[in-house]
Order: sequence, then structure tokens, then C-alpha cells
Amino acid sequence: MNDIPETPADDDGDTGTGDADTGDTGSGESAEVNTRCGLIAIVGRPNVGKSTLLNALVGQKVSITSAKAQTTRHRITGIRTVDDTQFVFVDTPGFQTRHSAPLNRTLNRTVHGVLGDVDLVLFVVEAGRFGLDDAKVLALMPAGKPVMLIANKLDAVHRRADLVPWLKGMQDRHAFAEFVPLTAKKDSDVQRLLGIVKPYLPQQPWFYEEDALTDRSDKFLASEIIREKLFRLTGDELPYTSTVVIDKFEEEGALRRIAATIIVERDSHKGMVIGTDGERLKRIGSEARQELERLMDGRVFLELWVKVRSGWADDEEHLRTYGYE
Repeated sequence: MNDIPETPADDDGDTGTGDADTGDTGSGESAEVNTRCGLIAIVGRPNVGKSTLLNALVGQKVSITSAKAQTTRHRITGIRTVDDTQFVFVDTPGFQTRHSAPLNRTLNRTVHGVLGDVDLVLFVVEAGRFGLDDAKVLALMPAGKPVMLIANKLDAVHRRADLVPWLKGMQDRHAFAEFVPLTAKKDSDVQRLLGIVKPYLPQQPWFYEEDALTDRSDKFLASEIIREKLFRLTGDELPYTSTVVIDKFEEEGALRRIAATIIVERDSHKGMVIGTDGERLKRIGSEARQELERLMDGRVFLELWVKVRSGWADDEEHLRTYGYE
């Protein structure tokens, strides 16, 4: 097992690779009558576009996306306040039906926990498709809670008429409260979905301040952004059992100093991440730093290291150490 970190990569002269709080309602007594607020779960099998949809609904990136399935590993809360309504969206890991490793069991517990807390469920599938993995997730839908069928990636359907028999089949599977075909990257579709969701939220004070976007800290978002760049730049080479741990997160005015470790399971995986002459690690750091600077509106000094922790995804203690609930 190799615990010795690689020399941090350099990014254009920056040493290393570069670089929400919850609030009281504050909405006043009238909010108890005139405002709406509720929890909305976004669920589905891996890689159906849940995180893309969450980011679009919030209007800013709060959850990472990647072509690699199972990118989201934590319960991510995104918040959108429009007029008198506050939407609190909860993105969840794609429910794992094929493997029973400790990491996957932990992710599935997150999904179960979310479903018990929310006012409304958005069940996301790819428009015109419904497979065994989708069916297993649908079977988890709680009784007595409204579930909307969100048919995402509508732009990939060439003949809209083909959706009619598919929709009838879906209606036979579950008594969905609404059917909403959309493309998550299309703003008009997102605005339409917000309008459909609004009446399902209870009248009550807001949970967060009006300008809140997420309940996750900048430190957590930093680890997620680095992990996104890791998966995007390694493609299918690197197994998804890799993670990122923030070792240091310091704020000095508008500057943030971040040191992070990429955890992999094998020495060969370490080589994939570092790349020839460290070029891939430099690019991961550079792209992560640039996005973090945009999100945090300030300079970021980022150092990245790579360590091998064999079998971490099968070890409950390691999972807790790395922040998996």
C-alpha cells in the first residue's frame, strides 16, 4: 500500500494545481400563510440526468455531473426561491441494484432515508425507456406521497408519437401524480417543471434564506468539483471506487487555500490519475481550480495528491472516515 503522496502538480505558476449555511426563516409571521416550502427528492437509476436536472432547477451548479454512472454519492440539497415559494431539492445517488459492496449499500441507505423525509418525489427516467433498474427504483416509492414521472432527455426522442404507448405503459406501472417530459438543459422546460411542482408544496415558512443555493459547505463542494474533473478526465479507465478527501481548506479574504488527496484502490489507478509526466493530474487540478474560482468568486490555491488505499470502498470504517453516511 503506497501512502507516499506524489509531488503536487504545477498549474501556470501557482504552487500545486492551482486552487451554505442553513438560515432561520426570517420570513416573518405572514410567511406561515403566504409562503410555500417543501422537500422534493430527485431519484432514479444511475446516469439518467438527476444531477443535471438539480443544477438546472437551482440555477447554479451544486451537484457534479459526469458520463460515468454513479457520480453522485451524497445527499445533495439544492435550493431555489421564486416569488413566494422555496423549492428544496434533494439529489440522491443512483440506486444501486447490481452490486452489494459496502459503498453501494451506503449509497442505497441514503436514497431510502431521503424518500422518508420529502413532500414530493421526482422519479427521473430517460424518455421512452424503462428497464429493470428503473423498475427496482420505482418499487421503492413510498405510499401516500405524490410521485411525478420526469421523462428526461426528450431531445433524444426522434418520434414524439412513440412516447404515447410508452406513457400508457408507465401509467399502468404506477399512479403518477404528473407526467412531465423535458430536457433538463432547456430552461423553458425547467421553468415549466417548477410551475407544476409548486402546488404540491405545503404552505409554511421557508427553511432557508431567500438567496441560499445549497446547504453544503464550500469545502464539500471543492471535493465534489475535484472528483468531477477526475472522472471526466479519466473516462472509463478509472473505476468509480475513487474519491477525494479535503485535507486543508483555509480562507484568507478572497483567497482559498485547498489541499486535497485523491484516493484510489490500486497503484495502477494511481498511474492513470497522474498520467505521463504528471500531465493528467495537472489538468485535473487546473480545471478544478478554474471552476472553483468561478463558483467561489475569488482566487483558489489548490494542491492535489494521490494515495492508494486498497479496498477502501469495502471498509465501513474507511467509508465513515471519507464522509459516507
